[in-house]
Amino acid sequence: MIKRTEVRRSISRQRFHAMATTVITSVSIFILMCGALPDVAVGQGLKSSPAVATEVSTAAKTDRVRFDTLREEGFDALYNLDYEGARRRFRELTRLFPDHPAGPQYLAASLWVQTLNESRRLQASLYNTESFYAKTEEKTDPKLVAQFRELTRQAKHLAEERIRRDPKDAEALYFLGAAEALKAAFAAAVERSFLSALRDGQNSVERHREVIKLDPTFHDAEVSIGTYDYVAGTLPLPVKILATVSGVRGSRKRGLETLERVARKGRWARDDARVLLLGLFKRERRFAEALVLARELAAKYPRNYLFKLEAADALVAQAAVDRQTNPAAVASAEREAFAVFDALLQPERSAKSRDSTAPFAPPRPLDLIHFSYGESLFTAGQAERAAKEFLAAATVAGAEPGLATIARLRAAQSLDVAGKRKEALVHYAAVLTRPNVYDSHQEAKRGLREMYHRPGLATVSSGGVSKASGGGDEAGRGSAGKQ
Repeated sequence: MIKRTEVRRSISRQRFHAMATTVITSVSIFILMCGALPDVAVGQGLKSSPAVATEVSTAAKTDRVRFDTLREEGFDALYNLDYEGARRRFRELTRLFPDHPAGPQYLAASLWVQTLNESRRLQASLYNTESFYAKTEEKTDPKLVAQFRELTRQAKHLAEERIRRDPKDAEALYFLGAAEALKAAFAAAVERSFLSALRDGQNSVERHREVIKLDPTFHDAEVSIGTYDYVAGTLPLPVKILATVSGVRGSRKRGLETLERVARKGRWARDDARVLLLGLFKRERRFAEALVLARELAAKYPRNYLFKLEAADALVAQAAVDRQTNPAAVASAEREAFAVFDALLQPERSAKSRDSTAPFAPPRPLDLIHFSYGESLFTAGQAERAAKEFLAAATVAGAEPGLATIARLRAAQSLDVAGKRKEALVHYAAVLTRPNVYDSHQEAKRGLREMYHRPGLATVSSGGVSKASGGGDEAGRGSAGKQ
């Protein structure tokens, strides 16, 4: 007999896992949000005259080329973290095609992704921990929320108008589902409204299933479906039993296979699927495959430092697995990973010294790089060096306040592991003087009461923040990585 308290706890974990995966999907959702557009006319209104029909057809093709060019250039800028460059293309798209939902949808997606990156939340492991769901003192800018809601409202309205004209318009249904998915992502990662996010996420999956019924080759719509399958297939057993009664069924294996199919056959969402698989492969401890994806994405988007961090994480994670059986490979992988961090920490050329014709290069977030370096060093068993990197992350000029708090907590935990308890106590106390981020105060108070102990085997999750596995020690990782 399943105890009621166990069910409640499992339901809580279900929400954690479901929202974690929703947000992981959303890390790359700007491609998913944009949708795969079939080769149909962007404009409306065909006429019967053959000459006019030819003219309309030519104009439609020209529109399609313009539409796809602006979208492709916008996505390339977005993946290379050039948010203003992306928005220039998307605003032009909105101007040229005012009746299409793509423009406002893309603008909303770019706003959301930039917000996550600037708050250092493009690291999926922060969403793979129960700490993310703890109460926090962080506040969301109401102007940002209003702007985002207005853009998604416009996108949803334009998609619904197309569906009213043609209920079997697969593209419009896709954009309608995409708007729901983007709202879910924003609610979870920015507003931290998890129930709203779950509701919008479920609506998105239902819309995209309708798309597949209308057009089985519309593979981009399978990103949300594959993610849903994976989530439902990885629920804790008590929740899985309850979910099955409610008609919720999934398969971890099928979910991954679906996403791999999108990565091969998708039109615009191939990279979206690859980014998602990168995070899920790490959850599945398929680090070698995650490394391949990270390297491919880093080569395709060389100005995006996040993919370089992902590659370094995968190297260190695989090294942790191989530590007892292949020490030579471990040393090589860790050298390569640490070299990535060292290269990213090298001083950048000033804007004045750059070639004016050179492509946009986003400023490197030194706080995030130091933090990620610290997590990798901790995973590699170098706790004292890790503490130095965490402290650098907390104190470097321009450090994001939330990450600085977590970094100081991780520094204290690393010092505990390094046997420097007195120094650790100083930093636990310092965490309590800062705004509470996730459960940082709770973990700092715990650290003041009892020494932090390293979990059994640390693995690295997507985006440069490691997480504990194997030990099940809830006191182990705190807000930076407790599962």
